[in-house]
Amino acid sequence: MEESVFRTMLFDFYGELLTEKQREYFDLHYNEDLSLAEIAQSEGISRQGVWDIIRRAEEALRRFEEKTELVARFAAQRELLRQAEEGMEGLLPLTDGEARDRAVSTLAIIKELRHGI
Repeated sequence: MEESVFRTMLFDFYGELLTEKQREYFDLHYNEDLSLAEIAQSEGISRQGVWDIIRRAEEALRRFEEKTELVARFAAQRELLRQAEEGMEGLLPLTDGEARDRAVSTLAIIKELRHGI
């Protein structure tokens, strides 16, 4: 998984566990693409101060993931659903009648699950 995607997922899963400042600065820097200087200027602190808060936030997010592995399990489930969807799509041309109807129905369920998570 690409680092920026992983970082975003960490924030989505565990962001509420950060302090308000950590959450705010992390979001501004990584999700809103503000530079450290821009955040520092708007908050009235040094760039180093902003960087320290963001670094501590990221360390906390990674510790939460190490303990719970929620992001890893989520990614693994999405991959399994992708594989199941691909497999069911491959079955459609090979089946007819009731078997095809069941394959179509199962594929719809897989797609709903995959896009719901």
